Amino acid sequence: MVFRTLLRLTGSREHVDDLAQDVFLRLYRALPSFRGEALVTTYLYRIAVNVAQDEWKRRRRDAQSLVSISDETSGWEERLPHPGRNAQEQMEEREFQQVVEEQMQRLSQVERAVLVLYHQEERTYEQIALALGLPIGTVRTHLHRGRRKLRDGIAARRIEGERTPVKEAPCASNG
Repeated sequence: MVFRTLLRLTGSREHVDDLAQDVFLRLYRALPSFRGEALVTTYLYRIAVNVAQDEWKRRRRDAQSLVSISDETSGWEERLPHPGRNAQEQMEEREFQQVVEEQMQRLSQVERAVLVLYHQEERTYEQIALALGLPIGTVRTHLHRGRRKLRDGIAARRIEGERTPVKEAPCASNG
């Protein structure tokens, strides 16, 4: 369970043994303070997620190259990259959000409600079923169908966008 979870969270087998050892060491150290309000497996999953997050931070830190400000061979852009997204990335993100919103509006009300409650409000199947007055199986069906319609609609819009030639603004001449 721990190895599989770490492998899925980190996406690499490279350090899974060391990470699993860290999980069990943290569990051993934390057992005296374990209150028993949750299952030990739930506690173990939480520790595994924390260890995976630490690994992500370590990887990110290792991936950042250290460059001296006085290094004459590299430009300022390499030394001090802008922490935010560039204009094109921001525009693409806004366009994608707009496409998602458009496709969400094309779903039935119940599919849209189930998707929002599950993915944005992080409600369980049981909570959604109670809120909407539906059987759990029906909630799962609407969730599956809504996801599929949303995915297919977004894919169709992307294909449609690739086929549509981009109109360039006419160049102003000084002439």
